[in-house]
Amino acid sequence: MFRNPPWRRAVLGLTAAATLTLSMVACGEESDTTGSAPIASASADTSLADKVPADIKSAGKLVIGTDSSYAPSEFLDTDGKTVVGFDVDLFNAVAQKLGLTTEWQSATFDSIIPGVSSGKYNVGVSSFTVNADREKEATMISYYSAGTQWAAKTGVTFSADDACGKKVAVQTATVQADDVAARSKKCTGAGKAKITIDQYQKQSDATNAVVTGKDDAMLADSPVCAYAVKQTNGQLALAGDIYDSAPYGYVVGKDQTEFANVIQQALQALITDGTYKTVLDKWGVGGGAITAPEVNPKAS
Repeated sequence: MFRNPPWRRAVLGLTAAATLTLSMVACGEESDTTGSAPIASASADTSLADKVPADIKSAGKLVIGTDSSYAPSEFLDTDGKTVVGFDVDLFNAVAQKLGLTTEWQSATFDSIIPGVSSGKYNVGVSSFTVNADREKEATMISYYSAGTQWAAKTGVTFSADDACGKKVAVQTATVQADDVAARSKKCTGAGKAKITIDQYQKQSDATNAVVTGKDDAMLADSPVCAYAVKQTNGQLALAGDIYDSAPYGYVVGKDQTEFANVIQQALQALITDGTYKTVLDKWGVGGGAITAPEVNPKAS
């Protein structure tokens, strides 16, 4: 993810309405996809649309980079092509407020911020946690509050405080990978067995590794863990409480402050008119709602 670890976290369990199985969540290497329509039609706001940078306004659409293997935030629908999720519904509504359409392109998580910086994507929307390292490379707009949680195979005795000698699945280059690495170092420092850390490019593969018994547990954003528990029909169980809450942020170019401010204003308008709450409630993630989105909020 971006050279220094890009972090993702999320908060609260959910009751997502999607019906795809975990094996159908995975995305291809990188492919153009079409995003789902927003849950509610957000009317264009002329006053905001007029503030959109001229080059974007003339194009009429936003090209969005996303890692579509991260249900329920962003993942592929049962057709294997359409990107759906609460991130998708919400940002589609933001774009509509600005009088723009969206083109969602699936990509590996760690390629998205560089893609925004190079101009390949106008925006990165992929459960990016706001942090100081990211804000050195891009401009971020907070839109949600998130945390981290563990999950393990149902019936397996697992404690995050005693994971020494266990095999843990995480998505590559996430804060969870750093978290487990730090825990493993404490294990070996105390003369105990290290944690075997299995890193996967796609969260769906990390989840499947626990379901099949290859790994003992996984660490991910808590909505992802809760969604996995639901989608595996009880084959997985949550382990421990949510911790390390932090904001998610949309990513735009470092020099795109003007555009970031317009996105922030559109998001605030969606909060005010109730569309924001409607989208989060649809996916069961309303507990992470915020009331005041910010451009480059103070990050840890």
